[in-house]
Amino acid sequence: MDIVELLTQFNLTRQEASIYLTLLSEGDLNGYEVAKITGISRSNTYTSLAALVEKGGAFVIEGSTIRYTPVPIEEFCGNKVRKLQETKQDLIKSIPQKRDEVEGYITIKGKSHILNKMRNMISEAKERVYLSVSEQILECILSEIKNSIDRGIKMVLITNIPFCLEGATVYFAEKSQQQIRLIADSTNVLTGDIDDGEYSTCLYSKKKNLIDLLKDSLKNEIKLIEMMKGNGNA
Repeated sequence: MDIVELLTQFNLTRQEASIYLTLLSEGDLNGYEVAKITGISRSNTYTSLAALVEKGGAFVIEGSTIRYTPVPIEEFCGNKVRKLQETKQDLIKSIPQKRDEVEGYITIKGKSHILNKMRNMISEAKERVYLSVSEQILECILSEIKNSIDRGIKMVLITNIPFCLEGATVYFAEKSQQQIRLIADSTNVLTGDIDDGEYSTCLYSKKKNLIDLLKDSLKNEIKLIEMMKGNGNA
């Protein structure tokens, strides 16, 4: 993902993002100079500059010729994140009460969505988390794991690379790089694979039969690991 694409995540169009990058690299410019440097038509340049100012990416310098100065990237992103946090709180207060969740099976597709679901399950856990993943996936969610341990959550991990994590019980076993098995509070589970980028698929559920099945699977895996250790094979 290039820088322009990243900036579009902060509500800029690609054209506005390109102009913002130009201001950051070149310094204060007027509309004619921006158009000349970027190759964007003057009419589109002035429209985008006005939008960039409105979206908090630039300030206007008044004078005989109006010039534009960029808002520093840390300040621009920080303002956007702060506004989103405020909007989030307003939504939480105003949103209708959610009906009781249906205990069905939900398919979650895409690597980023699966990782976000894992992060949320771990962050929202109230008592315990059992997690079996490869070291590659573990690294992506390590921050949420550490934060949960700090909250007093019981954390049991099974992974393929030996490592120490204070406050967690960690088991080492050979395992698929893509496979995911996660149980939070014995009330919700996530299982599947991250094996094809955004085409990856996992199953999320609060169904007791799936929870019990996954719990038994993890218990058996832990027993096998302990038996192998006892036999001196691990």
